[in-house]
Formats: sequence, C-alpha cells, structure tokens
Amino acid sequence: MVGERLSGERLQKVLAAAGLGSRRQCEELITTGRVEVDRKVVSQLGARVDSAAQDIRVDGESLSFGRRVYYAVNKPKGVVTTNRDPGRRPRVIDLVPNQDIRLFAIGRLDLNSEGLILVTNDGELANRLTHPRYGVEKVYLAQVVGRPTLEVLDKLKRGVHLAEGIARVQDVRIESHQKESTWLEIVLREGVNREIRRLLARVGHKVLRLVRVSVGPIRLGKMPPGSVRSLAHEEIVALRALEKNPEAGS
Repeated sequence: MVGERLSGERLQKVLAAAGLGSRRQCEELITTGRVEVDRKVVSQLGARVDSAAQDIRVDGESLSFGRRVYYAVNKPKGVVTTNRDPGRRPRVIDLVPNQDIRLFAIGRLDLNSEGLILVTNDGELANRLTHPRYGVEKVYLAQVVGRPTLEVLDKLKRGVHLAEGIARVQDVRIESHQKESTWLEIVLREGVNREIRRLLARVGHKVLRLVRVSVGPIRLGKMPPGSVRSLAHEEIVALRALEKNPEAGS
C-alpha cells in the first residue's frame, strides 16, 4: 500500500521531478485529491511511491519524465502567473511556445506587476529557488508617488510590521526622480504576498509601477514585454549553483 511504504520517494518529490510544480504546489495537488496512485486517490502527505513500478496520475493523466526546459519571460501587466485561473485571464505559461510540456512559473508576480519570471518543468529546481533558506536575491524597480526620504529608506531596511510579521528589504536606493514620482531599486531576499506594494504603502508611498529586473543571476535585460527566451546553458548552471550555496543569491 502507498501509505505504508518505507522505501521509495515521497510522492510530492516525484510529482515535482515530473514537472508538476514546486514541492509546495505538488503538496497542494495531493491534498486537494487530484493525485492517484495505482488508480486510488492519495490525499495525505507523507506517502512514498516507486515511480518506476507504480501508476501515478494527476487529473487522470499519467506522469511522464521528459527533458527539462527553462525560460525567461517578461511578464506584462494583466497576465497571471498561476496555471489554473477560473477567470480565464492570460497566463504566463501561455506566452511560452512549448505547449506540449506541462510548465509552471517559479514564484509569483501579482497581476499588476511586470518583469522577469522564470518558467520551467523542473520542480526540484523551483523548490530550491523558492525555499526561504536559500534567500535568492530578486531586484525590482518601483515607481512610487512622492519623494521618499533617506529615513523612509532606512525604515524599509530595518523592517516594517505586516500581518505576517516584520518584513524588510535587503537594500533600497533612489534610481531617479520624475516630476511627482520616484523610481526606487529594491532588493529582496524574502517574499510574502504583494510585499513591496504593502511595505511602501505602510511608509506612505503608493506604488505606480513595479518591474522585476532580475532573479539571482538571471537578468531581464532588454526583453520586450511579453517576450520569451530559453535560458542559456551558463544561466542554468548558475541557477543550479544557488541550490548548492544558499549564500550565492547575490
């Protein structure tokens, strides 16, 4: 029986290796009853399976372990990063050419945010890059109302109270001024829902535009909005190096 196996791999790890999402996303697939092992629904975490000997299905489809693909996408405003959207809004994965492979975004950008997001079918890499232990550095450009003072910037670095607790930026500096607004460069190593927008709102500066320009060693560069490119071999190697060295996120 699935739940009694002492050997094999954890089911969520097998799902991630098959490109179903990060480990956390795969746990959600299990707990919502969308996974079958040997034609029986498994909805509890902790099950171990043998992917070579057992029939594992998600939403009725058998798993396949194909080649790994990695893309950088410049997400436009109005595009969602989730794979399942009841509102049928445009999705990041719809911008990627490999429609015959099950893909997902690593991390999230909210509906009104723009910029770099990585798309892959490598669940293990996604799990590592989103795990808090690794603190992968992400850089954003934020256009805010007004002109933040140095005291405000220091407060953002010291920490601001949010519902989840104290949140802070790794670094922040003024990039430029435009009439009644300011562009800030912000570096994060942690991540909670809509963190930058909420942090800046708490210190009195509404975000007008938010663009992510890098994730670890991967840069947005001059990619036009909505464009996609495959990651170079050197970029994939650099991402995998972050897995081995949690301090290599900068």
